[in-house]
Formats: sequence, structure tokens, C-alpha cells
Amino acid sequence: MRRFLYILLQCTWGLPQTLAGAVLWLVFAGSRHFRYREAVATQWPLRGGISLGLFIFVSDTTLCYHEYGHTLQSLILGPLYLPFVGLPSLLWAGCYRLFRIRRAYVSVYPENWAEHLGRPSLRLDRVSGGAGRVRAPGRRG
Repeated sequence: MRRFLYILLQCTWGLPQTLAGAVLWLVFAGSRHFRYREAVATQWPLRGGISLGLFIFVSDTTLCYHEYGHTLQSLILGPLYLPFVGLPSLLWAGCYRLFRIRRAYVSVYPENWAEHLGRPSLRLDRVSGGAGRVRAPGRRG
């Protein structure tokens, strides 16, 4: 039921970012895909991660919990996610890399909020013995 509601909300309230995520998923269709909690995750060849509605894209699976936090922001903000989280996050990531900022990446909005929302999923993974961890589907990849 929880997964159904997550998908339903991402595909209605979070439709703009979910559509963008679906397009990006198609671009990286040949990459490894798996499920992280309720999200559809892709391990892509690019550096870092991005979250677009139902979809998360990560270079390293250790980033999944943080990107999952962004999917929860999408559930909260709906169509306001892209201007109020997506754009600031993209700008911060670009400035962080371009100017080699010495401040912690997750110390600013909206990264600190995503970190706060995503951390419980990481703790649940540890408590449940990995029941919610990154799981690869039946296909090879």
C-alpha cells in the first residue's frame, strides 16, 4: 500500500519531475536499475546524483539515501519541487564543484533538508538488516 501511494503521488502531485525522471531513465536505459525503498534507482556513469520524482540517479549507491530524501521533498512540494528544490540544488552542485567550496555539501538548503528526510531510510536499512537496501531486480546488469 505504501509503495502504491508513493507511486500514485509521484505520478500525479509530482508529475513534472517524474516525467523528467522518466526521460532521463530512458537516456540511461542501458545502465543498472534497481529499487531503493519506493524509488526507481539507476546507477549512472556520471558523477554525483539527481532525483526527479519517482526516479533517482546515482554514481555510487551510498548516495541513495540522500537522493531518496529529495524524492520525499517532491512528495511534499509537488509541482513546486523543481523551482524550490531542483533549481537551487542544481545551482549549488555546480557552484560547489566549480569553485571547490570547502563547506560541507549538505550544509545548505535544500541539501540539508534532503539529508534530514533521507537519513531515517538509512537507519531503517541498518535496523532491518538490509531489507530496504539497494536491491537489484531479477535482470542482470
